[in-house]
Amino acid sequence: MVLASWLGVVLTLASLPGIWFMLLVAALCKWWQPDLLSWETLGAVALLAVVAEIAEFFSSAVGAAKTGGSRSAAWAAVVGAIIGAIAGTPFMPVVGTIAGAVIGAGLAATIVELGIHKKPWRESLKVGGGAAAGRLVAVVIKGVLALACATILTIAALA
Repeated sequence: MVLASWLGVVLTLASLPGIWFMLLVAALCKWWQPDLLSWETLGAVALLAVVAEIAEFFSSAVGAAKTGGSRSAAWAAVVGAIIGAIAGTPFMPVVGTIAGAVIGAGLAATIVELGIHKKPWRESLKVGGGAAAGRLVAVVIKGVLALACATILTIAALA
């Protein structure tokens, strides 16, 4: 349980479903050894997993919107982050994934503002920067929540 929890943190930082991996292993441990973890522990980790997903999904969109971006730029940032994470992974597994997601969110939002909404370069780049910053914030938030989940599960398993 402890090893799976900390592996989940690494997976989360690589933009993979690490928190869900932790929760799956915890549920299997609960099934196998019912006294190892409480239902409250599993519920707390599940709640943090949902919060992490919501924060990750909407962060690029919020970053784009806060800098004056359109709704379509916000959605493009979400899609761009996913594509960028996939494209960046082969170059350098964890760092490339994060960098790819940040660059993808920013690039997609910028392209939409330039191409579809015909905004000037400066304005479009501002929106793209906001989307990229939002994505970076999401990585930090999700990483912190993954650390919290791993800590909760470790303490619960060793108590």
